Parts: sequence; C-alpha cells; structure tokens
Amino acid sequence: MSPEISRYFIIQGLSLNWRDKIRKDSRPYWLKKITSKLIVIYVNRFLRPQFKSLGRGPVFFKPIYVKLFGSNISVGNFPTFISAPDDYIQITSWDTGEWNGKVDIGNYVLISPGVRIMAADSVSIGDSCMFGHGACITDADWHGIYDRTKVVGDPKPVVLEENVWIGEDAMICKGVKIGANSIIGARSVVTKDVPKNTIYAGNPAVFIRNLDEHEFTTREDFFQDPVRLAKDFDLLDRYTLGQNSFLGWLKSMIFRDKSH
Repeated sequence: MSPEISRYFIIQGLSLNWRDKIRKDSRPYWLKKITSKLIVIYVNRFLRPQFKSLGRGPVFFKPIYVKLFGSNISVGNFPTFISAPDDYIQITSWDTGEWNGKVDIGNYVLISPGVRIMAADSVSIGDSCMFGHGACITDADWHGIYDRTKVVGDPKPVVLEENVWIGEDAMICKGVKIGANSIIGARSVVTKDVPKNTIYAGNPAVFIRNLDEHEFTTREDFFQDPVRLAKDFDLLDRYTLGQNSFLGWLKSMIFRDKSH
C-alpha cells in the first residue's frame, strides 16, 4: 500500500481490513468515476437551482433523495449530504403568506439520511455541525395548540452554533439555542437552551456532563486542503475498486448479497 493511501487510512481512523466491515462496492473504478460525474451534473442542473445559495465543493450521496421545499435555503461550502431511498433528507423554508421562513446552514456541515430541517421563522446552523440519522430541527409547532387549524403556530428561531453534534433521531424544538461544540444524545428531545461545551441527553434533554475546553478537531480541519483530500479519496477508490470488473458488478446487481 502506498504512503498516500496509508495516510488516508490514518486520517479516517480506519483499519486495513475495513472492506470486510462495510458493504462492498463492486463497481470498477472507471464506473464509479462516471457515476460521480453524473451526480455532479444532476446536482448543478436540478438541485443547485433550488437553493437560495449553495457553496463550493458540495458532496451528495444519492442526491435524488434530497428534497427541498421553499426558496430561502442557503448552504455554505463543502457540505456533505447522505440520503437514501427510504431516508430522504428534507429541508423546508415556509415562505408563503405571512411567513418568511429561512434556513441558513454553514460550511463543512454533515447531514445524514432521514434528517429534517423545517423553518417558518429561522433555523441557523453553524460551521462544522453534524446531524445523525433521522435528526429533526424545527422552529415551529406547525399547528396551534388550541386552534388546530392555525397553520405553523407560533414559531421561534433555532440557533446551532459551530461544531454541534446532533445524535440519531434527536429532536430540536423551537426557540432552542445550542452552544458551540455541544453534543445532543440519540433520541433526545431538546426544549431549552444548551450551553457550549456540554453533553445533553434524554426526553426532555438534561445535562450529562461538560466537555473539556481544549481545541476541538472539526470538519473544517478535515477540509483544510480539499484538493489533497480529493486526491486521497481517488487513491482510496483506486485501491479498493481497482480489481473489480464490469461483469462482476453486473453479477452483483443481479444476484445481490443479502448477508449485509
């Protein structure tokens, strides 16, 4: 294995037998490169125009399962969207009638399958935030408490500062502010503000412990040299897919391995 590929494994924290631990990609290297180019064309032609703004270097896995509603959705540089056929990513800015909802997402953000972000007023997400599978962020109740015909209800802005990590299936409710570097545990329901450098979990979410106030390593650090990073990913693809054949890929599509 070349030093470049070894460096990539160190960066990612992966062991050398990682291919035995994840679903095997049977595509030959050249086919994956073509697929990647087609994804870029799809994103630029169909998805990018739906954003108010979308920064440089976005990465989309299965972009046809990213659904945007509304015209006030802005995303910064180098975001990563991972969607799936049964786990759409849904981002909504309710900007009709008296409402002017907006969603502002910073740089280097990671959004996992099934994430929903909904704004009737404002949802602001800082740089390097990460969202686990199925997390939900909303600034409204979407119906009045007593008047169930009242659309939206009484929205209050939601703010996530930089480097916040939202766990799987967690719910961030209206009016909440989560401080920098904090972590929200899986399936938590957050109804009150969370200070920076803390861990909160539970329903309703409560304080678990403080985080050490040292310099965090964030997704921004990971993307410091995007050109070099892209080369590392390409080297990894060459290593993992180099021996795959087109015929083998066709067989894998027809006779799927159900053990994964």
